[in-house]
Amino acid sequence: MRILRSGLATAGLAAIALAWHAGMAAQQKASAEKSNMELVGYNDLQGRSSYQPLVHKQGDRFIAYIGHHGGSTLNTVTGQMESNGTSIVDVTNPKQPKYLAHIPGEPGQAEQGGAQMVRVCDGATLPRADRSKFYLLRSMGNSGHEIWDVTDPGKPTRLTVVVSGLRDTHKSWWECDTGIAYLVTGVTDWRTRRMTSIYDLSDPAKPVFIRYFGLPGQQPGSTGPVPTDLHGPISTGPKGNRVYFGYGTGGNGILQIVDRNKLLNGPKEPTDANLLYPQVVRLDLPADAGAHTAFPMLGMTLPEFANQKLRPGTAAAAGIEHEHDDAKPERTQAGRDFIAVVGETLANECFENRQMVRMVDVTVETKPFGVSTWTVPESSGKFCAKGGRFGTHSSNENMTPIYYNRVLFIAHFNAGVRALDVRDPFNVKEIGYYIPAVTDKTDKRCVGTGSDARCKVAIQTNNVDVDDRGYIYIVDRANTGMHILELTGTARKAANFQ
Repeated sequence: MRILRSGLATAGLAAIALAWHAGMAAQQKASAEKSNMELVGYNDLQGRSSYQPLVHKQGDRFIAYIGHHGGSTLNTVTGQMESNGTSIVDVTNPKQPKYLAHIPGEPGQAEQGGAQMVRVCDGATLPRADRSKFYLLRSMGNSGHEIWDVTDPGKPTRLTVVVSGLRDTHKSWWECDTGIAYLVTGVTDWRTRRMTSIYDLSDPAKPVFIRYFGLPGQQPGSTGPVPTDLHGPISTGPKGNRVYFGYGTGGNGILQIVDRNKLLNGPKEPTDANLLYPQVVRLDLPADAGAHTAFPMLGMTLPEFANQKLRPGTAAAAGIEHEHDDAKPERTQAGRDFIAVVGETLANECFENRQMVRMVDVTVETKPFGVSTWTVPESSGKFCAKGGRFGTHSSNENMTPIYYNRVLFIAHFNAGVRALDVRDPFNVKEIGYYIPAVTDKTDKRCVGTGSDARCKVAIQTNNVDVDDRGYIYIVDRANTGMHILELTGTARKAANFQ
């Protein structure tokens, strides 16, 4: 009888345990808040704090490269403790992502270590590379940038170090069709923590330095106040001939539009005059507004203004030299260019100014002006009390035709990822969102220090990427992992799925 009771008790405990796990799973599933977005797949990224995801098509495979903040975690593939660096995940089947490899980063915690930034180019696209290979450009903590051969994404090998001995790095840009790379660097003799070092990486094995670039007052030997540091650039390449720079992540933001040809071929000695030479315009934002991401939305045609004829001479007088609606012989007000300027909220639980999306009209480049702003209403989720950061961080930066100039995705920390209909930048509308459920890997976020610290476990959706199939990838700053999503319902109709 005693044995029977023990068996029954064990069976009962097992049933209770199963019910508990099922309840937890249901609770987690229920606690994922969503609208017009559904979860397709998930990977915990070994519980590493994540910054930048980038998905690249390699042959018939889709590979996700994820840059991480500092820290140290067990690599379950090798069984070794490794400093957070770069995760490589096969997402060809987005329902079953497969973790392939982890490249260790620089030792150190949070912003002081890891390998936050990633860019990938095909050798077949780069002008002087091995056409059979694929290349990863990544930051190495704050000290340098390096290139890895990821032709076999499960067995990455380091090819070369582009630059080392830096005091900071951040979100760089790599033109795959030319090989020109705009590396965010902290060169020791410059007065700012972050500026731009430009390299020719058309042959990734043989980096060629081109020049340094920054704002007047940042260069060696200058005097006076030092302008706020760079976050990152976005280039439109030779065809667009523009590079869009965002300075000042969480305040005192600066949007700078630069003539790419003048930047690469103009005088390179960093004097005030030479730094100003390629500048098309500089827009200084209010003190409470940052410019983490400056995402160009160019060549838009706004139906609202399709019948609005420009008065004779107005276009030329205004500096409008293009018309996006080629079907109409008359110039209309419909053809316009914009930049989505997104700031980064830095403090937990609303202990600083909230960052937002700001739409800037740059149809006349030399006279940019803001036309609208967008933010998640705090009262819609009582987000200030949820823990962690609340406010924008960044947008997706790729220009897949499925979404470009139609849907923009915004990483909004504890408010998850938000899908915005931007077809009319004067009236941006949210059409969907997804806030992941916390898991046992989600880390706490605190305000205060020592015995006065108050901590809460909170989702911190950090960055977002989309692939050529239309899948959306979000990663979490608080160690929750990577969620693969898709638009559904009315939101999907705003995209351009063929």
